[in-house]
Amino acid sequence: MFVVVGVTGGIAAYKTVHLVRLLVKGGHEVHVVPTEDAVRFVGLPTWESISRHPVTTSVHDDVARVRHVSLGQSADLVIVAPATANSLAKMAAGLADDLLGTTLLATTAPVVVAPAMHTEMWRHPSTQANIATLSSRGVTIVGPAEGELTGGDSGPGRMTEPEEILRVALAAAPSADLAGVSVVVSAGGTREPIDPVRFIGNRSSGRQGVAVALAAAERGAEVTLVAAHLDAGVLGDAQAHPRVRIAHVGTAGELAEAMTDAAAAADVVVMAAAVADYRVAEVAPRKLAKEDADGGLTLHLVQNDDILAGLVRGRRPGQVIVGFAAETPGEGETLLERGRRKAARKGADLLAVNEVGWSVGFESTDNAVSLLTADGDVVAEVAGSKRAVADALWDEVNGILNKQ
Repeated sequence: MFVVVGVTGGIAAYKTVHLVRLLVKGGHEVHVVPTEDAVRFVGLPTWESISRHPVTTSVHDDVARVRHVSLGQSADLVIVAPATANSLAKMAAGLADDLLGTTLLATTAPVVVAPAMHTEMWRHPSTQANIATLSSRGVTIVGPAEGELTGGDSGPGRMTEPEEILRVALAAAPSADLAGVSVVVSAGGTREPIDPVRFIGNRSSGRQGVAVALAAAERGAEVTLVAAHLDAGVLGDAQAHPRVRIAHVGTAGELAEAMTDAAAAADVVVMAAAVADYRVAEVAPRKLAKEDADGGLTLHLVQNDDILAGLVRGRRPGQVIVGFAAETPGEGETLLERGRRKAARKGADLLAVNEVGWSVGFESTDNAVSLLTADGDVVAEVAGSKRAVADALWDEVNGILNKQ
């Protein structure tokens, strides 16, 4: 795991040396980012020796690699220990006047903070407001502990011991159960042109597929995201994640080609994109005008290839393939009945079946999915955010990988 340890200017910095040592001994890649004040307590040679990586406090070093943001982008976990009252205030305000500040703003990884300061500073309303702000943003706060402080004072404000910080930090870190796994995920909705202006499409926003891709990357996988048309803003954190490579496509034919190429080297293939079943047989070279249609317009549609079925037919040994099936059950049949028929036809290891309609499924932040095997067995049911659905899907995929 790639861990960034931020160190701010407090006497407790000497204890952070042991924390870094524990992380390195645990097999993690550790990069220390001290502030200028922190170096007054523990010097750069100590941090470099214990972390086994170069250490700097400046945003102006290693500019070619854009280090002031690349550390945050690459991090799987960020720990700030000790975190002084001043550093907590800067974090809460989003200030980025040094390398640690820019790293914290550039990361999407979990952040764990271990405060250390005198009791009066810890209890001050400003500090407590800053802690509340950071907690509301998802930052994990460890401590402070109560005990003897610098200068003979005693009370809450002592930095929590390194072993406890490590335990909490590892619990907050994302699972790395997909580390080393190569994944390709499709997302969004394809568009089949009618003429240079119009197309046949669908209402898929791409949120579910992007959530699947990002969840895999945050669990350690190397991900290729093949994105058809996505709603604005849907890519979000996936766009900056160092383990996500994005390929943009438009039509079902382009999606099929991109997925087939990417699947050749992938351990897991997930078809989450909503693919147009039909395309226009002949695309008009110019916009079809009303005066040319004589009061009506007839389009001759031909069927697109079944991309999921093609990926299953061309799979290599050990490859896991997952499909999505958006269904609108008809009268007298259930969602699972339709899903089981499709699972049998497709032959994928897992089929995520969800209901869609005018107000469910598409263009929503939530989803409700049943995961079926090729035999039609329900192995999981999950309802909630699309990220929750993605995590449940990867739990099942990881189980399949571990059995191979």
